[in-house]
Amino acid sequence: MDNFWANALWSLAPTVLVGLAFWLIMRSIIHADRNERKVYSQIEAEERARLGLDKPAS
Repeated sequence: MDNFWANALWSLAPTVLVGLAFWLIMRSIIHADRNERKVYSQIEAEERARLGLDKPAS
């Protein structure tokens, strides 16, 4: 019974670490996509303004 909690911790550690790595990777992908979409919409708005178009293309 002395090592029960240590064994429980060691058995859960790989799952927690893999889950944390997955979360960090997905978070970075989602943030990169969000930033890319924001920059693309800004560039598109600048191009529409340069061409004199008021409405975005649908």
